[in-house]
Amino acid sequence: MTETGTSLGELAVRFGCTLRGDPEARVRRVATLESADADAISFLAEARHRRVLASTGVGAVVLEPRYADECPVPALLCSNPRAVYARIAQWLHPPAARPAGRHPSAIVDPSASIDPSASIGPHCMVGPRVVIGAHVVLGPGCIVLDDARIGADTRLVARVTVCEDVRLGKRCLLHPGAVIGADGFGLAPEQGEWIKVPQVGSVRVGDDVEIGANTTIDRGAIEDTVIEDGVKLDNQIQIAHNVRIGAHTVIAGCAGVSGSTTIGRRCMVGGQVGIAGHLTICDDVVLTGRSFVSSSIHQPGYYSSGLPVEPTSRFRRNAARFYQLDELARTVRKLRSRFQDAPTDLPDDAVRATPRGSPAVSSQESSPESSHRPLFEPPPEPPAAPSAGAGADPKGRKRNRIARRRR
Repeated sequence: MTETGTSLGELAVRFGCTLRGDPEARVRRVATLESADADAISFLAEARHRRVLASTGVGAVVLEPRYADECPVPALLCSNPRAVYARIAQWLHPPAARPAGRHPSAIVDPSASIDPSASIGPHCMVGPRVVIGAHVVLGPGCIVLDDARIGADTRLVARVTVCEDVRLGKRCLLHPGAVIGADGFGLAPEQGEWIKVPQVGSVRVGDDVEIGANTTIDRGAIEDTVIEDGVKLDNQIQIAHNVRIGAHTVIAGCAGVSGSTTIGRRCMVGGQVGIAGHLTICDDVVLTGRSFVSSSIHQPGYYSSGLPVEPTSRFRRNAARFYQLDELARTVRKLRSRFQDAPTDLPDDAVRATPRGSPAVSSQESSPESSHRPLFEPPPEPPAAPSAGAGADPKGRKRNRIARRRR
């Protein structure tokens, strides 16, 4: 890209879009749909933003063909606007170029092998036998320790620490403060004390991996910790020793993965998720934010745990009830047991023997007879209708005969 920007025709060809508009029109940057910047390009990925589309003032919009008639400016039509926009943004806003060579303040061991096209920034330290590939950028204050290897086109932004024998693949991006290959948390108990277990494995990171600011990935205890190709890790994530993360999995900020857990491919892990150790999570699993995973997951799908936010007054009431759940469960079990033990074939006289309004079962009754009383008192039976048999009113029959004769 040049200072004059890129033509829409070139963007359409480069990113496989259908152009509706002037191919010679040029854009220089990206912007929101609300912007009135005619030199910018934006995108529409969700229908709820269509109301903004009609009044946008940007130079062009990336969107699906079904919204083309609603767009008042030139459009790049495609099936996945968000992905195409991301690639256009990378094209229009590349990272700042760094000059090849070593800054005078950098400390580089003579045994290190550094490609001439690599850039070693101020106050960097490169240890013995390190191998740094073509076009690698080490930003200010980065440390690469003994025997580490960094693949071509990888960028360490600033203050990144790569420990001994770590392998970083090609085209990786490591943000400030990331630490790759520090010791895992391995301890052995002995007589009330803890003995450190040497962490003799390392970390292997694949190609096209992004690691966020202040994220830490521990080296393996014996075997390596492995981050496969295309994994994206947000800020402040802890990956413990001997974890394996499958290709193209994404993990949001402040999540923690305990030791020796395997996460499959194409998984999505929300923020502040906690995953216990020695588990297996299969491919294509989505864990929503703040979930806690305590057992392995063998079926793809969405998984959640935890409580959503609610008004404080309601939360306090529910919290108080939470501590009553054990007592409530015992009461329910007791009532269920008594209900199941209650006889269902008692004679009518036994049923009517229970005085109306008195409890059928009392928690203080422990005699054998009490266990045979019905749990609930049946409703009173309606009075029997008069019949023509024994016990009928003879005077009533006589009055009926006289009334019929008069009619």
